[in-house]
Amino acid sequence: MTAEFAVALPAVALVLAVCLASVVLVAQQVRLTDAAADAARALGRGESAAEAGAIADRVSGGASIATWSEDPFVCVALSAPGHGLLAAIELRAESCAVGEGR
Repeated sequence: MTAEFAVALPAVALVLAVCLASVVLVAQQVRLTDAAADAARALGRGESAAEAGAIADRVSGGASIATWSEDPFVCVALSAPGHGLLAAIELRAESCAVGEGR
């Protein structure tokens, strides 16, 4: 093993770790977006905010939820911290659906 390889190896390992962490972060963002859409549709069907929160929690793996209404829509915003190396990044997803009877 050469000295140059020994010096470069930690940098290569760090780059690979950040790349893997970013893939995990993107997958988490997709789950968060799906969870927001599912929760908004549940509220649009007339289910309670607690039921929509349970759906969002099940799909996203635990995210804070905020709901609001913009007539004729009901909207949901979910936020969750990242995992692993990129835990400092706050992820957020919003979705709206047409409310019941509209």
